[in-house]
Amino acid sequence: MQPLQCSGIGALTGLPIQLAFQGSVLSVTPSAKASDLYLAPGFIDLQVNGFAGVDYNHPLTPHQEIARSLRAQFATGVTRLYPTVITGAPDAMYACLRNLAAARESIPEGHAIDGFHVEGPHLSPEDGPRGAHPHQWVRPPDLDEFYRWQEVARGRIRIVTLSPEWPEAPRYIERITAEGVVASIGHTQAGAAQIAAAVASGATLSTHLGNGAHQLLRRHPNYIWDQLAEDRLMAGFIADGIHLGAAFLKSAIRAKTVDRSVLVTDAATPAGASPGRYCLADQPVDLTEDGRVVLAGTDRLAGSALHMHRGVENLMRLTGLSLPDAIRMATINPARAGKVPGRTLGLVPGERADIVQFRLTPSNEIEIVATWLAGVRVY
Repeated sequence: MQPLQCSGIGALTGLPIQLAFQGSVLSVTPSAKASDLYLAPGFIDLQVNGFAGVDYNHPLTPHQEIARSLRAQFATGVTRLYPTVITGAPDAMYACLRNLAAARESIPEGHAIDGFHVEGPHLSPEDGPRGAHPHQWVRPPDLDEFYRWQEVARGRIRIVTLSPEWPEAPRYIERITAEGVVASIGHTQAGAAQIAAAVASGATLSTHLGNGAHQLLRRHPNYIWDQLAEDRLMAGFIADGIHLGAAFLKSAIRAKTVDRSVLVTDAATPAGASPGRYCLADQPVDLTEDGRVVLAGTDRLAGSALHMHRGVENLMRLTGLSLPDAIRMATINPARAGKVPGRTLGLVPGERADIVQFRLTPSNEIEIVATWLAGVRVY
């Protein structure tokens, strides 16, 4: 079979390039063709609870609906994602993971699901840090439960978000990281010593830093500063202009540096759908006219409606990041943070041929032109 080819400006380098690829990138050569199109590695979303009206946190979500949600995300430039299962009853979480794992193997687009992120249930039980996670199902870290997750998910749990405030956290983190799973700190009110112990035990990531927190914090010390200051932690940020103000987002990325910062959507069921009422697990949520996803009847955020390419735009608009740095936060960095194989080096020979081609408008809006997943055009 003849290799496919495409050309454009390398979004990470600013140089005109021509790619030859099949399942992986075969060659990257300089191009003399004039182009207004950019080429980037396909975007990676490490935290997505649902999309296009499809709930990943319902155990009976039809596989064809999961496939439809993947196709909707290809239109935003996403090529690899970690469907995220949140805090719930043990049997419900097992059932959701089992359904998602079966969907991954049964639908043509399933290999876009590179693994799973379990966010909870080992979170802070306190209002504020707990966020929209249901209080009744918050519980301490349990290794037996983790191994059961891995069993039903067919070994594809890649990230577990937990709070280090639990006494069991250090040993739990040691064990899951020894299995190759990323331990991420989130939804926490942990003190500095507890965060330090988590990092010493192997935690390497902060989940949507700046969110899942108290409305009011002491100036210092606090758990946000402690994580910002810890160079061994990468950090995810929801750049929708709603979850984080521009000043915090800009300052936080400066503190972590671009190399340790990751763009996530934390998209929930209504993302990519019309305003109205939806479900996230067994909780009703509303997508408001101004783009917020909230627990029904409240103003408490319950995920986002962010599209990944809009997140890249927002990084440039809200923080002044360059296009290459914003693209890095959506591609190479999440691959490193989430241990996504074949995606940590960018558009170089041997890497997976996950590619997005886009146009940048004069107002710095991104228009997705084409998306390839492992060398197959999916949008």
